[in-house]
Amino acid sequence: MDSGSVKQSQKGAQNFEPRTATEMTRKTLVLILAGGEGSRLMDLTKWRAKPAVPICGKYRIIDFALSNCVNSGLRKITVLTQYKSHSLLRHLQRGWSFLRAEIGEFVELLPAQQRTAEKAWYKGTADALYQNIDIMRSHRAEYVIVLGGDHIYTMDYTKMLIQHVHSGADFTVGCIEVPKEEASSFGVMAVQDDMQISSFTEKPENPEPMPGKPDSALASMGIYVFSTRFLYETLKEDASNPASSHDFGKDIIPAKIKDSIAMAYAFADEKTGEPSFWRDVGTLESYWKTNMELCDIEPELNLYDQEWPIWTYQTQSPPAKFIFDDEGRRGEAIDSLVSGGCIISGARVKRSVISSGTTIESYSHVKDSVILPKVKIGKNCRITKAIIDKSCVIPDGTVIGEDLDEDRKNYHVSEEGIVLVTPGMLGQDLFSFEGD
Repeated sequence: MDSGSVKQSQKGAQNFEPRTATEMTRKTLVLILAGGEGSRLMDLTKWRAKPAVPICGKYRIIDFALSNCVNSGLRKITVLTQYKSHSLLRHLQRGWSFLRAEIGEFVELLPAQQRTAEKAWYKGTADALYQNIDIMRSHRAEYVIVLGGDHIYTMDYTKMLIQHVHSGADFTVGCIEVPKEEASSFGVMAVQDDMQISSFTEKPENPEPMPGKPDSALASMGIYVFSTRFLYETLKEDASNPASSHDFGKDIIPAKIKDSIAMAYAFADEKTGEPSFWRDVGTLESYWKTNMELCDIEPELNLYDQEWPIWTYQTQSPPAKFIFDDEGRRGEAIDSLVSGGCIISGARVKRSVISSGTTIESYSHVKDSVILPKVKIGKNCRITKAIIDKSCVIPDGTVIGEDLDEDRKNYHVSEEGIVLVTPGMLGQDLFSFEGD
């Protein structure tokens, strides 16, 4: 009998109790990896962790993973942090402390603490879990879901958990269908007809196509479901391997496919079968593009779904205000998101995301841009295809995005022509405003 047949025969041999989705979620611990440096977002992550970066007008990136957990009925959540975590920790304390520990619900914060004999910081995603293995054990979970805290999407994790349990898998990898020519930027899975994983390759030059779809490949979303006994044994084995980089995608997943039951879960629309909305906002271009997609008439990501709300911490702000109705001095926003506490004072905004507490003064034009919270844009400004960081004060008459060579003298300009502006680039004191 070959190894594939051995693995197949193991399915159904495990005890799949509890049967109901509610019982499964109660016995599941979620770990959100939120310690990444996020260096490809340039100065947006100079003083904050990537999951703490503001996005979509009023949220932080991590709010999407956390909201998915709560909406999926998963209420035992730990967040592992490391780099520049102050802003992230404060956001979690303010916005995510509503769960009740006395009934077994929590968002637990786990900063890097050098908990092993080496006294080292997290060396990889697997090492982050290994350093907290005693805490994980204390929660007595039967299943562990591991998520990244830096992706934008809405997903019911319960469906993936149910597949994992019913398939008898040791681990399940969440994946999404992508065009084959784009798959080299991801970890790519080759699967059998029943979605059992036969190989996993990190950023392959020639990605393996999907069965029956030669132009598409299955890319890892960085979402994993583990049966706890398998996870603990695997983490210990990996920690003792000096050749390992202690990363799930590079080390653990590829190594464990041969001698375990590894399944893929395809994240797709149940009605159409098409890939669901999922974005890795790891670069300035993808961050800007994701915000711009929300300005579409019918965006793929529905922030207005009352059955799947995105939770966050937010100050008590008044409604957005649009003032003046004179020719050339009309407060208006077209194909845009304008958050609470904003004042559009005789200015024109087109296809842009304007975050909470921002003021845009008369005769200014903002187009194809992402404006983060508490920005003040003066009079007679023209801003195009830009990202303006939180609390920037843009002086009267400033022009950004029209002459990229001139912009490069003061700001960061990406290869795609997106201009990033931060308080430091404007010569403004980063700490003259209240926090981040």
